Amino acid sequence: MSTGYQVIARKWRSQTFDDVVGQDHVVRTLKNAITRGRIAHAYLFVGPRGTGKTSLARLFAKALNCTGGPKADFDVNDPACIAIAEGSHLDVIEIDGASNNGVDQVRDLRDTVRYAPAQGKFKVYIIDEVHMLSVQAFNALLKTLEEPPAHVKFVFATTDPQKVLPTIVSRCQRFDLRPIPPALIVERLKKIALAEKIKITDAALACIARMADGGMRDAQSILDQMISFCGGEISEPDVLDVYGLVAAEKIAALAAALAAGDHQRIVAIVDECDANGRDLVRLLADLQAQVRTALLDAIAKGGRSDVLGGEAMTTEQITRLLDGLREGEGAVKLGLAEKINFEVTLLKAVDASRARAIDSLIKELAALADETPAAGADSEKKKD
Repeated sequence: MSTGYQVIARKWRSQTFDDVVGQDHVVRTLKNAITRGRIAHAYLFVGPRGTGKTSLARLFAKALNCTGGPKADFDVNDPACIAIAEGSHLDVIEIDGASNNGVDQVRDLRDTVRYAPAQGKFKVYIIDEVHMLSVQAFNALLKTLEEPPAHVKFVFATTDPQKVLPTIVSRCQRFDLRPIPPALIVERLKKIALAEKIKITDAALACIARMADGGMRDAQSILDQMISFCGGEISEPDVLDVYGLVAAEKIAALAAALAAGDHQRIVAIVDECDANGRDLVRLLADLQAQVRTALLDAIAKGGRSDVLGGEAMTTEQITRLLDGLREGEGAVKLGLAEKINFEVTLLKAVDASRARAIDSLIKELAALADETPAAGADSEKKKD
């Protein structure tokens, strides 16, 4: 028997353009196009998972087929909009590109576009994961996409635009959706938690936003799971334990040990994290983010930064440290001995950061060599 429960990611899906988080450039362009009557026949939404591609496609369909539309400020309680949100509107056809990727399915689509809309003003075809279509399917779609009937609009969504044929891309207006900043994710999760009567600490929200990697859907799914695990109160240790994350303070301590070249401290922190069942692959990614922050700080300050535990490091040292961490990614992710590979990666990165690049040494020696003859000439003149 169904409980009627709806997961947070679906319950809190954006219902209007104003609800969309972190994609202001796309929202503004679409609203202006609708308001000014400059609606293209095909759109391509590109971006990482969970950033709002399908939600924007549905909102666009609502704006086109709402009562009295097209209009950007449609009423969410309009029967047409409700039907689109529920997936029951006859003129908004959502197609999964992964399971409908053959040429026969596209030929069927090509045949149906000729028929007039049954309920609204436009027939809107939303094809998700469009990069999964076969080359033959793409080719079958080309002519229809270039010159569709006036009542037909196409909206494509993909996480991998390189696999979409250039001939398809050139026939669409492309919008690149960005990863959503952690601050905006935290803001939305606070709103959800308040509405759902959940008490959650700011530190826990920051952990969830860090894990989501710019994806709002991922963040909402994590929050959903944490509510199932904790009930009405969620704290940072709960999130750390469930997902094997390392606390921000511990990441900062490990970064400081790397900057200081403290091998014993590095090994001790790694031992502690491993004993507590922490995800070392995720820890490596968090470390890289911390070191990158230091690199940007060094660039902004003219070549030096002390944000890694107060240890002053040059831009070159931080770059080599970050490069060492990056080089060890494959071994940590795919190696048989994850902990050993992680330790070796950190120690190698420390050694690399403390080594001097040969080209910089050559430049310094050349500068010294240029100064030496001048000094010798001055001493000869004094003798004369």
